[in-house]
Amino acid sequence: MGKTLNIAPVSRIEGHASVTIHLDDSGNVTDARLHVLSLRGFEKFVIGRPVEEVCRIVNRICGICPWQHHLASNKAADGCLNVTLPPAGKKLRELCQMLAYIPDKILHFYFLAAPDFVLGPTSDYASRNVIGVIGAAPDLAKKVVHMRYKGQMMLEKFAGKVIHPIAAVVGGYSKPMSEDERKELLAGVLELKDFCLFTMKFAREDVFPKYLDAVKTLGVFPSGYLGTVRPSDGALELYDGELRLMDQNGKFDQFKYAQYGDFIGEHIEDWSYLKFPYAKKWGPLKLDENDPVGVYRSNCLARINVCDKMATPLAQEELDIFRKNFGRPAHLTLLYNWARLIELVYCCERAEELLNDPEITSREIRAKNIEPKAGEGVGCVEAPRGTLIHHYKTDENGMCSFANLIVGTTHNNAPMNLSVKQAAKAVIKDGKYDQGILNLVEVAIRAYDP
Repeated sequence: MGKTLNIAPVSRIEGHASVTIHLDDSGNVTDARLHVLSLRGFEKFVIGRPVEEVCRIVNRICGICPWQHHLASNKAADGCLNVTLPPAGKKLRELCQMLAYIPDKILHFYFLAAPDFVLGPTSDYASRNVIGVIGAAPDLAKKVVHMRYKGQMMLEKFAGKVIHPIAAVVGGYSKPMSEDERKELLAGVLELKDFCLFTMKFAREDVFPKYLDAVKTLGVFPSGYLGTVRPSDGALELYDGELRLMDQNGKFDQFKYAQYGDFIGEHIEDWSYLKFPYAKKWGPLKLDENDPVGVYRSNCLARINVCDKMATPLAQEELDIFRKNFGRPAHLTLLYNWARLIELVYCCERAEELLNDPEITSREIRAKNIEPKAGEGVGCVEAPRGTLIHHYKTDENGMCSFANLIVGTTHNNAPMNLSVKQAAKAVIKDGKYDQGILNLVEVAIRAYDP
């Protein structure tokens, strides 16, 4: 008689989820599903709110990505009220995006993923956590905690709040940057950059090579990819650009944010609260790990795949190494962890560039004469968990009358389910499983940083 295994909750992810694995009479996997248990409802209860207020509400959607929701929402509101930002206002927003990214990536690599790589994915689950990492490498752990704290406090000191931010406003930014603030932030970014370069080298030379067999086999399937690029040269972008949707062979469509509905469909299943975005042009969504249709991935591996280059020199060096080893597009799911660190290097370099830009301290930070009006706007940024789309409409009083959101993790719902199923089939044979084997299924999910 068949059997169902439950992994609940999935640990060391940033949301809430469970996994069910169905075994046949021989104890082999017939199906596996990732269930997301949260219902948010923000698309409904922002209706009737002033659109500038929505930007201060939606940052509650995620405790890890509040800045990305805040920024995407402001961009959508800019579109509704038809305002154009002064350059300094746009650069201050992008700087906050970079400063929010850096501690987030430190969090994922060292706190969430590292127990699998430092202690081993099948090590004792009682110590396979951040406390176990501290015991195994106490000096490094102290440095990690200090660097993450430093990154968070830099953003809080300049922008007022690191969680539930309110510093971006419709039409620009709420306060100019002083010269003293610029110098202090630059010194902090340079210290973070040194640590992040160490992390990249440490992971590339001492951590990832030990697990290449798992990288090549766990959660692997071909898919498409979605990410943002700079229109002029195809370089990776995290704050503003155009969307690029690449198929599994590397061919792509590139389009503006407002066209997302022409390329991305939204499918639902009765066993998950999370919707399933899919690539419309590739056909109806088919959740088959051996022959997927319409399935694309977002987040760092997708961005590294769709971009032609990195816009900063040290990140470009890392991309060259990555592509020499894994090609383009790279389909190995656990490479998300490697791609995440390439982006970490980029974020440090880009923050340094912005803080050395004389325009960053301009006092022209917000558009003038902003009036409530009927309109429509699509705001998009790249969140650590994937491409984040906010689409609003307003009535003649500037009140929100329509909202559609596709958040980062949502894009990865279909591929996470396929990775779970592939990983479960690969590691569970003839009814044999234990905590270590079940954790390998979780490792495939964790790579997406959901």
